[in-house]
Amino acid sequence: MNEVIRNIITRRSCKKYDPDIPVPQELVDQIIEAGLYAASAMGTQCPKILAVTDKTVRDRISALNSRYDAQKRPDPFYGAPVVLVVLVEKSYGTRVYDGSLVMGNMMLAAHSLGVGNCWIHRAREVFDDEEGKAILRAAGMEGEYEGIANLVLGYPKVINTNIPARREGRVFRV
Repeated sequence: MNEVIRNIITRRSCKKYDPDIPVPQELVDQIIEAGLYAASAMGTQCPKILAVTDKTVRDRISALNSRYDAQKRPDPFYGAPVVLVVLVEKSYGTRVYDGSLVMGNMMLAAHSLGVGNCWIHRAREVFDDEEGKAILRAAGMEGEYEGIANLVLGYPKVINTNIPARREGRVFRV
């Protein structure tokens, strides 16, 4: 089987990370690069990635995310030591689509490198919040951004190898 297709089929979200094992910067950079090569409407390459490896900032974003989490989890990032936030300027009409493609590329790249990962919602709420906007300004990001999603990265405490069968009746042919 083709390696790309194998990674698509075997990737699973990780929700239990070992926070004490750092992800090497070289791997984080490779995952980010895969995101930067995602397709975008008319080749605009408008999504931006905020790479968070500083524990203090990571914990601050996690606490903000928890504020908007209906379940109020104390750490909605599951202990993952790295967070990659995908953001797009609010003026781009295709921001959600383009940002989602960046996320997909990074998720598959992380899996192919043996790095656990999970898409975490509420980036929009976090970076609409004044505290979230302050984090962006501190990182040098000026302008009005919409948070598309957070990708948490780390080494899994538990590896999920369960590949559920796909539901029937989802493909129609003409």
